[in-house]
Formats: sequence, C-alpha cells, structure tokens
Amino acid sequence: MVEEKKSRLFALKPIIERWPAIAKPEGHVNFRTKIIWTILCLIIYYILTNVMIFGLKGDVIDLFSQYRFIMAGASGSIMHLGIGPIVTASIILQLFVGAKIINLDLTKKEDKAIYQGTQKILVIVMIFVEAIPQIFGYLQPNEGLVGLIGGDMASVVIIIQLVIGALLVFFMDELISKWGIGSGISLFIAAGVSQSIFTGLFNWLPVQAAEISLTNPPAGVIPGTYYYATHLSLGDMVNWGYQTMFMGSPQIGYQNAIVPLLGTILIFFIVVYAESSRIELPLAHGRVRGARGRYPIRLIYASVIPVILVAALLANINMFAMLLYNNPGVPLLGGQAWIGNYDLTVSTQPLSGGAWYLSSPGGLNSWLMPILGGGGGIVYHAPWQFALKVIIYLSVMIFGSILFAKFWIETTNMGAHDVAKQIQSSGMQIPGFRRDPRVLRKVLERYIPVITVIGGAAIGALAGFADMIGTIGSVSGTGVLLAVSIIIQLYEQIGKEQAMEMHPVLRGFFGNE
Repeated sequence: MVEEKKSRLFALKPIIERWPAIAKPEGHVNFRTKIIWTILCLIIYYILTNVMIFGLKGDVIDLFSQYRFIMAGASGSIMHLGIGPIVTASIILQLFVGAKIINLDLTKKEDKAIYQGTQKILVIVMIFVEAIPQIFGYLQPNEGLVGLIGGDMASVVIIIQLVIGALLVFFMDELISKWGIGSGISLFIAAGVSQSIFTGLFNWLPVQAAEISLTNPPAGVIPGTYYYATHLSLGDMVNWGYQTMFMGSPQIGYQNAIVPLLGTILIFFIVVYAESSRIELPLAHGRVRGARGRYPIRLIYASVIPVILVAALLANINMFAMLLYNNPGVPLLGGQAWIGNYDLTVSTQPLSGGAWYLSSPGGLNSWLMPILGGGGGIVYHAPWQFALKVIIYLSVMIFGSILFAKFWIETTNMGAHDVAKQIQSSGMQIPGFRRDPRVLRKVLERYIPVITVIGGAAIGALAGFADMIGTIGSVSGTGVLLAVSIIIQLYEQIGKEQAMEMHPVLRGFFGNE
C-alpha cells in the first residue's frame, strides 16, 4: 500500500511545538473560573478600545470603517486592527486546504494539529501585513513624535503599538477558547456591536461637532426623532421631515432613523427564530434502560463564523483595493479605477469599480432610492448598476457562507465523524441501529452535510438582507445579525456549562474530556 505523502507544512512542526501559546487546562475547568476569565477578557477589551495610539495625528483614515463591526476594534486605538489578522489567517488556510493546495486531512489528529499551529504562525504574519500599510497615509505620527525621534522611527512606534494590540487580541481569544466560555472573536464582536447599537439608540450629541439644529440633529434615533417632531413645522414635516425621520439623510449624516430601528428589531426576531429551528435525533443509552435524550442539529449549524469570515474577506479586499488605487506606482494594478475608485476626503468606501460591487448596499437610502430615482452617489451609477451590485453582494454572502460553513465544521469537530465519536463515547446510541460509530456516522451524514449547506446559505442570505435594510448604530445588518446570534449561543453555552457542572457524565457527550 502506497503511503500518503505528507504536507510540506509538517516542516513547521518543530516551530509549532515551541510556539508561544496559552497552556491548555490539564483537567476540567469549573464554571466559575470560566466566567471569571471571560468577564476579565471582556473588561480588558473595553479598556483597550479606549487606549488611543500614542503619537498619532488627529486625522485618522480608517481602512476598515465600512467593516469596523467585524474587526471588533476601535478606530485610532491600540485595538485598531481588532480580530482582522486572526480571521484573515483562518480564511487563507481554509481556502488553501479546501482547494487542495495544502495537503492536509483534517479528520486526522496529527494533520489538524499542524493546521492549527500553522494558523497561529500565519496570524503573526498577517498582523504585520495589516499593520505596516496603515502608516502610508492612514495612521500618521504627529509632529511632536516626529520631532522627538524622527519620521521613520515615529512610524515604527505606530506599527509596534498596532502589533501589540493585535497580539493582545490574539492571546485573549486563545485564553477564552481554552479557559473561558465560547469564542473570544465572537465575544468581542458582540461587545462592539452592542455598544454601537446602544449609542445609536440614545446618543443625544449632534451628528457634527456644532450646535444642534435641523441640519445637525441629535445622532441617536430616539432623541433625534423627538427633536424633529418638536421643532419641525407642518410644511417642513411633509416636504422632507417624514423622510428624514423614517429613512435618515446621508447628506447631513443622520443615519439612525425609524426604518433602520425597525430593521434592527426585525433582524432580531428572524435570528431568534432561525436559531431555534433544529432537527433532533432521538438517543438512548446503551446500558441504562429508560435513559433517553436528543441530539439537536440546528439550522444554523456552523454558527455565525462563516459570515464573519466572508465579511472579513470583503474587508481585506476593500483595504487592498484602496491601497492599490492610492499608490499608482504599483506595476499593472496601481491607480486602476476598475479595481476600485476612492476619494478619501469623502469616505473610505469605494465610489466605483470592482470593489464597489463587493461593498455593502448600506441601507435603503443607498440602493433602493437610486434604483427608483436613478443616479446616486458622487460617481454616477445607473439604476441597473445598483441592482447588479445588490445581486452580486447577496451572491457572495450566500455562496461564501456555504463554502466557509463546510470548512468550519471539518476543523472544529462538528463533522459527522467527530459527532459520531462523541455520541459513542457518551454511551448513547440511536434507537434501532447497532452501537457502532460507523453506523452512527452514516446516519449523521444524511443530515449534517445538508444542514451545513442550508444553514450556511440561510445565514448568508440573512446577513445580506440585513445589510440591505440598514440598522442603527452604523454597525450594518450583518453586525446586528452576528451580535444577536452570538449572544443567543453564548447563553446556550453558559447553560451547557452549568449542566456539565451539575452532571459530570455529560462532559464526555459534549467532548469536553
């Protein structure tokens, strides 16, 4: 029998074994300890988002402004890169393994260990890849720092701070995954989105740094709507007031209107319904008569991770398209408007080109009104171009989510093979079938692959639909979808941890021992 050729990544095994990492717990970590570590990391995250980069010039151009919700960081802070390097490294490896460019069989324990170790190394590489471009016109040192240590060294200081912030996020994510509850990436996303939604609802400060007026109302939807309702005349209300109150006004930067609020509420209920939809397989204990249970296979089987990965991929496409457009000296690709046309004095979002078709529709005002009325934006687009943009964006979200959902379950012990082993090790079996992992796997293969595809498509379509409606807090529909889904799953995870604490026999079933 011919021995299967191993991947070249096995050459990294000596480095992976010595790579700095959070130590795994040797035994069971009790619920109280997990809660303490999770809350501690969340508090540190909030503190770091308010620690601004030392020596930074006031004019900050955020390459990730359109996707700030997915980066789980704060613009201009030490957390500027957020979780970007982590998810980018995950995307690259998943695509390479899926395309068989990297020869790894993730059903084998040894190959999976190499995959996870390589991902950690790639995260460090991506931290520098995403940090270094920031100093070329986007995060510039101020005159005081330049005068003190020189221009080149000042830029290095900015990069070092970005790297430190990204490393802290990386290690906190690993700490939560091993010693806490849930995923650090998901927790940080939910924390950032929740904060933005709260300010979007109640922010009484004006949209611009000036006195409150009809052209500069309070930014929050509740104080903003109240201000318009009490200060507009009947004529102004009919002419433009109702449209501004319900749909917002991009011209004055007022986005937190009533329709985005209703869209946020609608997304909440749709996600809650989708999360509760599941198939339940009956289980019975092989040795204890009368001991029965059910194994739930949820509709959103791969969780929201596929949408996070797709959104992060689009964020990186936007970043590199912007860098190429603003650096005409790059051979062949530099300064090409067909890749993406940008005006950084207005926005970091593309105005036209390929990157424009891959950018978020951004609410009804940004695509539906131009389709109905024609034009729209600084660069003119025909109504059919806005319609094509919506179709392309939805297609990328749906098919991208399916692709990443399939990769995700294979790398996180959620495939039919791993689930069958978990059920077998707990002593449970499906009534009417032999107590054999191979039989269990065949039964699960009827459901898990299909549910993975359907769930990936559903979560991608939900995210795209949410982006089209628009939401409050400038977090995009995808951000709200992620936050709601993450919070629901965190609640369920806490319940599972409490159940395992009270009934230790369940730990084997959930694969925790």
